[in-house]
Amino acid sequence: MIRLYHGSTVTVRKPSLRLGRPNADFGKGFYTTSNYEQAVRWAHIKQEREEAQRAIVSVYEFDESLLKNPDLDIRLFSGADEPWLYFVTDCRKSRQHDYDLVQGPVANDKVFTTVNLFESGVLSAEAAILQLKAYKTYDQLSFHTPNVIKELKFIESIEV
Repeated sequence: MIRLYHGSTVTVRKPSLRLGRPNADFGKGFYTTSNYEQAVRWAHIKQEREEAQRAIVSVYEFDESLLKNPDLDIRLFSGADEPWLYFVTDCRKSRQHDYDLVQGPVANDKVFTTVNLFESGVLSAEAAILQLKAYKTYDQLSFHTPNVIKELKFIESIEV
């Protein structure tokens, strides 16, 4: 079992697929990270955007052996490479995919800028990848179907 974290302005006991943005890094889904500090940062970003009173990190357990389940359609990215770059670019254009789970780097502010420069044609894929390799990235695991989101077991929420 691994611990996963979700940053928000509310406690999320029962993760839902209804509320996700269709143009997020990996498409519409429920996003988590194994990095607590990244979840805290995201909770504060959401708090500021929504002018909310609280920033909350919800904590889950997840059986990581499911990432090797042949019955699930899973996309794993080992880093910010060219396939990841094209996948993120497509998802940000609200192109749908059929994956149950997607795991890979999260596009933080610097990464986000580089991806935007690539999307706008300012950077080639090769130049964007060179820049991306210079940045520290965090992981994200996004859940995209009801049969996998139910595998997240809520543990607690922490006001940060």
